[in-house]
Amino acid sequence: MLIVSSKKMLAHDPGAGHAESPERLRVAVGALEGVRDARWAEARPATLEELARVHDADYIATILSLQGLSAALDEDTFVSAGSVDSALLSAGASIEAASSAVVGNGLAVALGRPPGHHAERAAAMGFCIFNNVAVAAAHALAELACERVLIVDWDVHHGNGTQHIFEDRREVLFMSLHEFPLYPGTGGAREVGRGAGAGFTVNVPFAAGHGDGDYAHAFEEVIVKIADQFRPDLVLISAGFDGHEADPLAGMQLTECGYAFMADALLGVAKRHAQGRIAVILEGGYDLQALPLSLRATTDALLGTRAIEAMPAPSESGRAAVREVRAAHAQYWSL
Repeated sequence: MLIVSSKKMLAHDPGAGHAESPERLRVAVGALEGVRDARWAEARPATLEELARVHDADYIATILSLQGLSAALDEDTFVSAGSVDSALLSAGASIEAASSAVVGNGLAVALGRPPGHHAERAAAMGFCIFNNVAVAAAHALAELACERVLIVDWDVHHGNGTQHIFEDRREVLFMSLHEFPLYPGTGGAREVGRGAGAGFTVNVPFAAGHGDGDYAHAFEEVIVKIADQFRPDLVLISAGFDGHEADPLAGMQLTECGYAFMADALLGVAKRHAQGRIAVILEGGYDLQALPLSLRATTDALLGTRAIEAMPAPSESGRAAVREVRAAHAQYWSL
């Protein structure tokens, strides 16, 4: 396993009391420091060309003009003197993780901040400046000879930016499981993509209170079935851990066991279709004990060093949510 990160990303300081604190990166790094045979690499900044595959040139220029400055990009997304450099490194770490996964036919992890999946083509949003996973997916398509990239986003908040960047394309299958309604308010089951990309956006919206059994049911009935038909040659996980039952920013009931189950299921997809190529890209997760435990459970599952526990039965409301998703995609996939 290659782990890409940089202490330089600790310089992103959105302000005292902000949920996206530098301590998140410290505990995430600490969770993986003891992984046997893991290799560590220093993140490098994403280039303008790499960013421009998913972001507007004027937006990139605006962000770069803020290097060394402090500013508010929206009501909860702030930059300090070190934030723009951190955002470039976070995007670059994701590219390097995807590249390592493809070249090495194995597992890589990008531990970066700020996170990325809310960042739109021309707007920062929800703690996010550049859309790290989208930049990585676009790089894989442009430079790594990948033809089909799967992005599974299990952050508790819908990855609106990632969806909107790819929603009219067939080369990227974007699948999100999230609490709904919750910030940013997007991600209904009937949002399935548009034009040539119709059917290649899959949203599984759960009301607050759902947990391991409901997510496992969604994986078994929707996520894995569609992914197997898509046959990706790279799997990217937008790995937010704020769906954990201890997280302060949402109301889901996932545990480390649930994250391990989902990771193991995606490892199966990667082994069947992508020569085991899978990269984990850190998104949210704001409880400083749940985050490292969940991250380690995920990587241990992907390394095959953690037993995967049987999941509880899904709730009736969880079953109903999954039925709605299946109905929305019946014309696109065999479900």
